[in-house]
Amino acid sequence: MRLFYDIIADKRDGRVLSGEDISYFLDSYLSGDLSDYQMSAMLMAVFFNKLNDMELRVWVERMLYSGEVIDFSDIQGPVVDKHSTGGVGDKISIPLAPLLAELGFFVPMISGRGLGHTGGTLDKLESIPGFSVNISKEEFCNMVRKIGISLIGQTPAIAPLDKKLYALRDVTATVESIPLIASSIMSKKLAEGIKGLILDIKVGNGAFMKNMEQAADLAKTMKGIGERFNTKVDVLFTDMNEPLGFTVGNSLEIEESINVMKGMYIPQVTELTLRMAATLMVSFKMAASVEEGERTAKKVLESGRAAERFRKTVEMQKGDPNVVDNINLLPKALKRKDVTAERSGYVAGMDALSFGKALVQLGGGRIRKEDSIDPSVGFIFAKKAGDKVEKGDVLYSIRYNDENKLLNSLGYLKESVNISETVPEKRKTILGAL
Repeated sequence: MRLFYDIIADKRDGRVLSGEDISYFLDSYLSGDLSDYQMSAMLMAVFFNKLNDMELRVWVERMLYSGEVIDFSDIQGPVVDKHSTGGVGDKISIPLAPLLAELGFFVPMISGRGLGHTGGTLDKLESIPGFSVNISKEEFCNMVRKIGISLIGQTPAIAPLDKKLYALRDVTATVESIPLIASSIMSKKLAEGIKGLILDIKVGNGAFMKNMEQAADLAKTMKGIGERFNTKVDVLFTDMNEPLGFTVGNSLEIEESINVMKGMYIPQVTELTLRMAATLMVSFKMAASVEEGERTAKKVLESGRAAERFRKTVEMQKGDPNVVDNINLLPKALKRKDVTAERSGYVAGMDALSFGKALVQLGGGRIRKEDSIDPSVGFIFAKKAGDKVEKGDVLYSIRYNDENKLLNSLGYLKESVNISETVPEKRKTILGAL
Protein backbone atom coordinates (compact mmCIF):
# COMPACT_ATOMS: atom_id res chain seq x y z
CA MET A 1 0.00 0.00 0.00
CA ARG A 2 1.04 3.62 -0.52
CA LEU A 3 2.53 5.76 2.23
CA PHE A 4 0.06 7.84 4.23
CA TYR A 5 2.23 10.86 3.43
CA ASP A 6 1.74 10.38 -0.32
CA ILE A 7 -2.03 10.00 0.00
CA ILE A 8 -2.25 13.20 2.07
CA ALA A 9 0.00 15.04 -0.40
CA ASP A 10 -2.17 13.98 -3.35
CA LYS A 11 -5.33 15.39 -1.79
CA ARG A 12 -3.45 18.48 -0.59
CA ASP A 13 -2.39 19.15 -4.18
CA GLY A 14 -5.90 18.65 -5.56
CA ARG A 15 -5.45 15.23 -7.14
CA VAL A 16 -8.25 12.64 -7.15
CA LEU A 17 -7.72 9.78 -4.71
CA SER A 18 -8.44 6.21 -5.75
CA GLY A 19 -11.10 4.25 -3.93
CA GLU A 20 -8.35 1.93 -2.69
CA ASP A 21 -6.40 4.85 -1.19
CA ILE A 22 -9.47 6.24 0.57
CA SER A 23 -10.45 2.85 1.98
CA TYR A 24 -6.91 2.15 3.19
CA PHE A 25 -6.54 5.59 4.77
CA LEU A 26 -9.89 5.56 6.60
CA ASP A 27 -9.61 1.92 7.69
CA SER A 28 -6.13 2.64 9.07
CA TYR A 29 -7.44 5.53 11.13
CA LEU A 30 -10.20 3.38 12.58
CA SER A 31 -7.73 0.62 13.50
CA GLY A 32 -5.30 3.06 15.12
CA ASP A 33 -2.52 2.66 12.56
CA LEU A 34 -3.03 6.27 11.44
CA SER A 35 -2.51 9.11 13.93
CA ASP A 36 -4.80 12.02 14.76
CA TYR A 37 -2.32 14.49 13.27
CA GLN A 38 -2.22 12.61 9.96
CA MET A 39 -6.01 12.42 9.83
CA SER A 40 -6.18 16.12 10.69
CA ALA A 41 -3.98 16.89 7.69
CA MET A 42 -6.29 14.87 5.43
CA LEU A 43 -9.39 16.60 6.80
CA MET A 44 -7.85 19.99 6.06
CA ALA A 45 -6.90 18.85 2.54
CA VAL A 46 -10.50 17.70 1.95
CA PHE A 47 -11.75 20.98 3.42
CA PHE A 48 -9.90 22.94 0.73
CA ASN A 49 -10.07 20.54 -2.23
CA LYS A 50 -13.36 18.70 -1.56
CA LEU A 51 -14.23 15.20 -2.80
CA ASN A 52 -15.63 14.33 -6.22
CA ASP A 53 -18.64 12.01 -6.58
CA MET A 54 -16.55 8.83 -6.66
CA GLU A 55 -14.40 9.87 -3.71
CA LEU A 56 -17.47 10.85 -1.69
CA ARG A 57 -19.25 7.56 -2.45
CA VAL A 58 -16.27 5.54 -1.21
CA TRP A 59 -15.78 7.83 1.79
CA VAL A 60 -19.44 7.35 2.83
CA GLU A 61 -19.30 3.59 2.26
CA ARG A 62 -16.19 3.17 4.41
CA MET A 63 -17.78 5.19 7.20
CA LEU A 64 -21.13 3.40 6.92
CA TYR A 65 -19.65 -0.11 6.85
CA SER A 66 -17.05 0.62 9.51
CA GLY A 67 -19.69 -0.83 11.84
CA GLU A 68 -23.01 -2.61 11.71
CA VAL A 69 -26.03 -1.48 9.70
CA ILE A 70 -29.28 -2.00 11.59
CA ASP A 71 -32.10 -3.90 9.91
CA PHE A 72 -35.58 -2.63 10.73
CA SER A 73 -37.24 -4.34 7.76
CA ASP A 74 -39.52 -6.23 10.17
CA ILE A 75 -41.17 -3.00 11.35
CA GLN A 76 -44.58 -2.33 9.84
CA GLY A 77 -44.32 1.43 9.55
CA PRO A 78 -42.04 4.17 8.23
CA VAL A 79 -38.59 4.27 9.88
CA VAL A 80 -37.29 7.84 9.72
CA ASP A 81 -34.96 10.32 11.33
CA LYS A 82 -34.16 14.02 11.38
CA HIS A 83 -30.88 15.88 11.26
CA SER A 84 -29.90 19.51 11.59
CA THR A 85 -26.62 20.87 10.27
CA GLY A 86 -26.22 22.70 13.56
CA GLY A 87 -27.39 25.93 15.05
CA VAL A 88 -27.67 27.99 18.21
CA GLY A 89 -30.64 27.16 20.41
CA ASP A 90 -31.53 24.39 17.97
CA LYS A 91 -33.42 21.89 20.10
CA ILE A 92 -35.89 20.71 17.42
CA SER A 93 -34.88 17.03 17.53
CA ILE A 94 -36.04 16.73 21.12
CA PRO A 95 -39.75 17.60 20.66
CA LEU A 96 -39.86 16.27 17.09
CA ALA A 97 -38.80 12.67 17.80
CA PRO A 98 -41.60 11.84 20.30
CA LEU A 99 -44.09 13.73 18.13
CA LEU A 100 -43.17 11.56 15.14
CA ALA A 101 -43.51 8.42 17.26
CA GLU A 102 -47.01 9.51 18.28
CA LEU A 103 -47.87 10.05 14.61
CA GLY A 104 -46.95 6.46 13.71
CA PHE A 105 -43.31 6.78 12.69
CA PHE A 106 -40.42 4.81 14.15
CA VAL A 107 -37.47 7.04 15.03
CA PRO A 108 -34.05 5.46 15.67
CA MET A 109 -32.25 8.76 16.30
CA ILE A 110 -28.46 8.66 16.52
CA SER A 111 -27.29 12.18 17.30
CA GLY A 112 -24.05 14.02 17.91
CA ARG A 113 -22.48 16.38 20.38
CA GLY A 114 -21.82 20.06 19.96
CA LEU A 115 -19.56 21.12 17.12
CA GLY A 116 -17.78 24.46 17.45
CA HIS A 117 -20.30 27.11 18.45
CA THR A 118 -23.34 24.87 17.82
CA GLY A 119 -25.12 22.78 20.42
CA GLY A 120 -25.48 18.99 20.33
CA THR A 121 -28.60 16.93 21.01
CA LEU A 122 -26.66 14.44 23.14
CA ASP A 123 -25.29 17.18 25.40
CA LYS A 124 -28.80 18.52 25.91
CA LEU A 125 -30.23 15.08 26.72
CA GLU A 126 -27.44 14.36 29.19
CA SER A 127 -28.51 17.37 31.23
CA ILE A 128 -31.48 15.21 32.30
CA PRO A 129 -30.36 13.46 35.52
CA GLY A 130 -29.34 9.88 34.79
CA PHE A 131 -30.16 9.98 31.06
CA SER A 132 -27.89 7.62 29.14
CA VAL A 133 -27.15 8.13 25.46
CA ASN A 134 -24.82 5.12 25.48
CA ILE A 135 -27.23 2.18 25.65
CA SER A 136 -26.40 -0.98 23.70
CA LYS A 137 -27.48 -1.55 20.12
CA GLU A 138 -29.86 -4.27 21.33
CA GLU A 139 -31.52 -1.92 23.85
CA PHE A 140 -31.70 0.76 21.17
CA CYS A 141 -33.43 -1.52 18.66
CA ASN A 142 -35.80 -2.91 21.27
CA MET A 143 -36.83 0.60 22.31
CA VAL A 144 -37.56 1.60 18.72
CA ARG A 145 -39.70 -1.49 18.23
CA LYS A 146 -41.49 -1.10 21.58
CA ILE A 147 -42.16 2.65 21.90
CA GLY A 148 -41.16 3.93 18.46
CA ILE A 149 -38.20 6.01 19.58
CA SER A 150 -34.71 5.96 21.05
CA LEU A 151 -32.18 8.81 21.29
CA ILE A 152 -28.54 7.78 21.44
CA GLY A 153 -25.01 8.60 20.34
CA GLN A 154 -22.92 6.43 18.07
CA THR A 155 -22.30 3.10 19.76
CA PRO A 156 -19.11 1.13 19.05
CA ALA A 157 -21.20 -0.96 16.67
CA ILE A 158 -22.68 1.90 14.62
CA ALA A 159 -20.55 4.12 12.36
CA PRO A 160 -17.52 4.05 14.71
CA LEU A 161 -15.36 5.82 12.13
CA ASP A 162 -17.73 8.77 12.08
CA LYS A 163 -17.56 9.01 15.86
CA LYS A 164 -13.77 9.39 15.73
CA LEU A 165 -13.83 11.88 12.87
CA TYR A 166 -16.68 13.90 14.38
CA ALA A 167 -14.68 14.75 17.51
CA LEU A 168 -11.54 15.53 15.51
CA ARG A 169 -13.29 17.88 13.09
CA ASP A 170 -14.64 19.87 16.02
CA VAL A 171 -11.16 20.91 17.16
CA THR A 172 -9.35 21.22 13.82
CA ALA A 173 -11.51 23.90 12.14
CA THR A 174 -12.73 21.43 9.51
CA VAL A 175 -16.41 21.37 10.43
CA GLU A 176 -17.66 23.62 7.62
CA SER A 177 -16.97 21.24 4.72
CA ILE A 178 -19.78 19.95 2.53
CA PRO A 179 -18.32 16.48 1.82
CA LEU A 180 -17.34 16.02 5.47
CA ILE A 181 -20.72 17.19 6.74
CA ALA A 182 -22.60 15.05 4.21
CA SER A 183 -20.56 11.89 4.84
CA SER A 184 -20.79 12.32 8.61
CA ILE A 185 -24.55 12.76 8.65
CA MET A 186 -25.41 10.12 6.09
CA SER A 187 -23.08 7.40 7.38
CA LYS A 188 -24.69 7.28 10.79
CA LYS A 189 -28.20 7.94 9.49
CA LEU A 190 -27.99 5.15 6.91
CA ALA A 191 -26.59 2.84 9.59
CA GLU A 192 -29.86 3.30 11.49
CA GLY A 193 -31.76 1.37 8.82
CA ILE A 194 -34.00 4.34 7.98
CA LYS A 195 -36.04 4.85 4.82
CA GLY A 196 -36.63 8.57 5.24
CA LEU A 197 -34.69 11.57 6.52
CA ILE A 198 -35.80 15.14 7.11
CA LEU A 199 -32.77 17.39 6.84
CA ASP A 200 -32.75 20.84 8.40
CA ILE A 201 -30.05 22.92 6.71
CA LYS A 202 -29.39 26.06 8.73
CA VAL A 203 -28.44 29.20 6.80
CA GLY A 204 -26.97 32.37 8.26
CA ASN A 205 -24.23 33.76 10.45
CA GLY A 206 -24.85 31.21 13.22
CA ALA A 207 -24.79 28.26 10.80
CA PHE A 208 -22.02 26.43 8.98
CA MET A 209 -23.79 27.26 5.71
CA LYS A 210 -23.57 31.05 5.45
CA ASN A 211 -25.70 31.46 2.31
CA MET A 212 -28.31 29.66 0.24
CA GLU A 213 -25.79 28.69 -2.44
CA GLN A 214 -23.77 26.66 0.07
CA ALA A 215 -26.95 25.25 1.59
CA ALA A 216 -28.30 24.15 -1.80
CA ASP A 217 -24.97 22.47 -2.59
CA LEU A 218 -25.13 20.49 0.65
CA ALA A 219 -28.79 19.59 0.07
CA LYS A 220 -28.10 18.20 -3.40
CA THR A 221 -25.11 16.26 -2.07
CA MET A 222 -27.19 14.74 0.72
CA LYS A 223 -30.10 13.86 -1.54
CA GLY A 224 -27.67 12.24 -3.98
CA ILE A 225 -26.21 10.04 -1.24
CA GLY A 226 -29.72 9.13 -0.09
CA GLU A 227 -30.73 8.08 -3.59
CA ARG A 228 -27.69 5.80 -3.92
CA PHE A 229 -28.76 4.04 -0.71
CA ASN A 230 -32.54 3.98 -1.38
CA THR A 231 -33.33 6.53 1.33
CA LYS A 232 -35.63 9.48 0.72
CA VAL A 233 -34.18 12.80 1.88
CA ASP A 234 -36.43 15.84 2.35
CA VAL A 235 -34.78 19.20 2.98
CA LEU A 236 -35.84 22.38 4.73
CA PHE A 237 -33.67 25.49 4.59
CA THR A 238 -34.09 27.46 7.81
CA ASP A 239 -32.80 30.75 9.19
CA MET A 240 -29.96 30.79 11.70
CA ASN A 241 -29.18 34.48 12.04
CA GLU A 242 -30.68 34.53 15.53
CA PRO A 243 -30.95 31.78 18.18
CA LEU A 244 -34.02 29.55 17.96
CA GLY A 245 -36.67 30.06 20.59
CA PHE A 246 -36.09 31.76 23.94
CA THR A 247 -33.22 29.66 25.31
CA VAL A 248 -29.64 28.68 24.54
CA GLY A 249 -27.91 26.16 26.80
CA ASN A 250 -28.34 22.46 27.44
CA SER A 251 -30.73 22.14 30.39
CA LEU A 252 -32.52 25.37 29.42
CA GLU A 253 -33.26 23.94 25.99
CA ILE A 254 -34.58 20.70 27.49
CA GLU A 255 -36.99 22.80 29.56
CA GLU A 256 -38.17 24.68 26.48
CA SER A 257 -38.53 21.42 24.53
CA ILE A 258 -40.74 19.94 27.24
CA ASN A 259 -42.95 23.01 27.06
CA VAL A 260 -43.32 22.51 23.29
CA MET A 261 -44.22 18.85 23.82
CA LYS A 262 -46.91 19.94 26.26
CA GLY A 263 -48.52 22.13 23.63
CA MET A 264 -47.02 25.53 24.47
CA TYR A 265 -46.38 27.57 21.32
CA ILE A 266 -42.74 28.68 21.19
CA PRO A 267 -41.98 30.87 18.15
CA GLN A 268 -39.64 29.21 15.67
CA VAL A 269 -39.34 26.00 17.71
CA THR A 270 -42.98 24.91 17.40
CA GLU A 271 -43.13 26.12 13.79
CA LEU A 272 -40.16 24.01 12.73
CA THR A 273 -41.28 20.98 14.73
CA LEU A 274 -44.69 20.98 13.03
CA ARG A 275 -43.32 21.60 9.53
CA MET A 276 -40.78 18.78 9.75
CA ALA A 277 -43.38 16.34 11.00
CA ALA A 278 -45.79 17.38 8.26
CA THR A 279 -43.13 17.09 5.54
CA LEU A 280 -42.42 13.49 6.54
CA MET A 281 -46.15 12.74 6.71
CA VAL A 282 -46.57 13.91 3.12
CA SER A 283 -43.50 11.92 1.96
CA PHE A 284 -44.94 8.71 3.41
CA LYS A 285 -48.51 9.45 2.29
CA MET A 286 -49.80 9.95 5.83
CA ALA A 287 -51.15 13.39 4.87
CA ALA A 288 -52.36 14.82 1.59
CA SER A 289 -50.66 18.17 2.16
CA VAL A 290 -48.23 19.94 4.47
CA GLU A 291 -51.11 21.97 5.85
CA GLU A 292 -53.09 18.87 6.73
CA GLY A 293 -50.01 17.30 8.31
CA GLU A 294 -49.38 20.38 10.43
CA ARG A 295 -52.95 20.39 11.70
CA THR A 296 -52.69 16.74 12.72
CA ALA A 297 -49.30 17.22 14.37
CA LYS A 298 -50.51 20.33 16.21
CA LYS A 299 -53.37 18.37 17.77
CA VAL A 300 -50.91 15.76 19.03
CA LEU A 301 -48.72 18.41 20.67
CA GLU A 302 -51.71 20.13 22.25
CA SER A 303 -52.93 16.79 23.66
CA GLY A 304 -49.68 16.31 25.61
CA ARG A 305 -49.15 12.84 24.11
CA ALA A 306 -45.69 13.75 22.79
CA ALA A 307 -44.64 14.70 26.33
CA GLU A 308 -45.84 11.35 27.62
CA ARG A 309 -43.91 9.55 24.87
CA PHE A 310 -40.83 11.54 25.88
CA ARG A 311 -41.38 10.53 29.50
CA LYS A 312 -41.27 6.84 28.48
CA THR A 313 -38.11 7.49 26.48
CA VAL A 314 -36.36 9.17 29.40
CA GLU A 315 -37.34 6.37 31.76
CA MET A 316 -36.18 3.60 29.40
CA GLN A 317 -32.86 5.38 28.94
CA LYS A 318 -32.32 5.48 32.71
CA GLY A 319 -33.14 9.16 33.15
CA ASP A 320 -35.48 10.73 35.70
CA PRO A 321 -38.91 10.84 34.00
CA ASN A 322 -40.16 13.32 36.62
CA VAL A 323 -38.38 16.14 34.76
CA VAL A 324 -41.37 16.20 32.41
CA ASP A 325 -43.52 17.45 35.29
CA ASN A 326 -40.88 19.20 37.38
CA ILE A 327 -38.30 21.18 35.45
CA ASN A 328 -36.59 22.13 38.71
CA LEU A 329 -35.00 18.68 38.60
CA LEU A 330 -32.85 19.92 35.71
CA PRO A 331 -29.45 21.48 36.49
CA LYS A 332 -29.74 25.17 37.39
CA ALA A 333 -26.95 27.77 37.26
CA LEU A 334 -26.27 29.54 40.54
CA LYS A 335 -25.83 33.05 39.16
CA ARG A 336 -27.68 35.40 36.83
CA LYS A 337 -26.76 38.56 34.98
CA ASP A 338 -29.39 40.60 33.13
CA VAL A 339 -28.35 42.50 30.01
CA THR A 340 -30.49 45.57 29.32
CA ALA A 341 -31.15 47.81 26.35
CA GLU A 342 -28.97 50.91 26.22
CA ARG A 343 -31.55 52.79 24.16
CA SER A 344 -35.14 52.51 23.00
CA GLY A 345 -36.13 51.17 19.60
CA TYR A 346 -36.68 47.80 17.96
CA VAL A 347 -34.58 44.65 18.09
CA ALA A 348 -33.26 44.43 14.55
CA GLY A 349 -31.20 41.30 15.15
CA MET A 350 -29.72 38.94 17.73
CA ASP A 351 -26.44 37.53 16.49
CA ALA A 352 -26.61 33.73 16.74
CA LEU A 353 -22.87 33.23 16.27
CA SER A 354 -22.04 35.55 19.16
CA PHE A 355 -24.34 33.71 21.54
CA GLY A 356 -23.01 30.34 20.38
CA LYS A 357 -19.41 31.34 21.03
CA ALA A 358 -20.33 32.98 24.33
CA LEU A 359 -22.00 29.74 25.48
CA VAL A 360 -18.77 27.86 24.85
CA GLN A 361 -16.91 30.41 26.99
CA LEU A 362 -19.47 29.97 29.79
CA GLY A 363 -18.72 26.24 29.80
CA GLY A 364 -21.78 25.12 27.85
CA GLY A 365 -19.74 23.91 24.87
CA ARG A 366 -16.32 22.46 24.10
CA ILE A 367 -13.06 24.15 23.16
CA ARG A 368 -11.20 20.80 23.13
CA LYS A 369 -12.78 17.44 22.33
CA GLU A 370 -12.06 16.12 25.85
CA ASP A 371 -13.70 19.10 27.60
CA SER A 372 -16.63 18.48 29.93
CA ILE A 373 -19.78 20.59 29.71
CA ASP A 374 -21.64 22.56 32.34
CA PRO A 375 -25.27 21.75 31.44
CA SER A 376 -26.78 24.53 33.55
CA VAL A 377 -25.32 27.63 31.88
CA GLY A 378 -26.82 29.59 29.02
CA PHE A 379 -29.13 32.40 27.99
CA ILE A 380 -32.81 33.18 28.39
CA PHE A 381 -34.15 35.79 25.99
CA ALA A 382 -36.72 38.35 27.05
CA LYS A 383 -36.80 39.91 23.59
CA LYS A 384 -36.52 38.57 20.07
CA ALA A 385 -35.90 40.15 16.68
CA GLY A 386 -38.73 42.54 15.80
CA ASP A 387 -39.72 43.31 19.40
CA LYS A 388 -40.06 46.88 20.65
CA VAL A 389 -37.81 47.80 23.58
CA GLU A 390 -37.44 50.71 25.95
CA LYS A 391 -34.13 51.83 27.39
CA GLY A 392 -33.42 49.67 30.45
CA ASP A 393 -35.58 46.71 29.34
CA VAL A 394 -34.01 43.30 29.88
CA LEU A 395 -32.90 41.86 26.55
CA TYR A 396 -31.61 38.56 27.89
CA SER A 397 -30.33 36.92 31.04
CA ILE A 398 -27.04 35.08 31.36
CA ARG A 399 -27.13 32.00 33.59
CA TYR A 400 -23.62 31.16 34.82
CA ASN A 401 -21.57 29.65 37.64
CA ASP A 402 -18.03 30.99 37.15
CA GLU A 403 -17.15 34.72 37.19
CA ASN A 404 -14.06 34.27 35.02
CA LYS A 405 -16.02 32.33 32.41
CA LEU A 406 -18.66 35.06 32.47
CA LEU A 407 -16.00 37.69 31.75
CA ASN A 408 -14.67 35.60 28.86
CA SER A 409 -18.16 35.30 27.39
CA LEU A 410 -18.91 39.02 27.57
CA GLY A 411 -16.33 39.77 24.91
CA TYR A 412 -18.48 37.92 22.39
CA LEU A 413 -21.68 39.64 23.50
CA LYS A 414 -20.73 43.32 23.09
CA GLU A 415 -22.58 43.70 19.79
CA SER A 416 -24.81 40.63 19.93
CA VAL A 417 -28.07 42.61 19.90
CA ASN A 418 -28.74 45.29 17.30
CA ILE A 419 -31.37 47.91 18.18
CA SER A 420 -32.70 50.18 15.44
CA GLU A 421 -35.04 53.17 15.42
CA THR A 422 -37.30 51.69 12.76
CA VAL A 423 -39.36 48.51 12.70
CA PRO A 424 -37.19 45.80 11.05
CA GLU A 425 -38.44 43.60 8.25
CA LYS A 426 -39.82 40.36 9.65
CA ARG A 427 -37.50 37.40 9.01
CA LYS A 428 -38.81 34.03 7.88
CA THR A 429 -37.85 30.97 9.88
CA ILE A 430 -38.37 28.59 6.94
CA LEU A 431 -36.54 29.85 3.86
CA GLY A 432 -37.42 27.10 1.42
CA ALA A 433 -37.50 23.36 0.75
CA LEU A 434 -36.05 20.82 -1.65
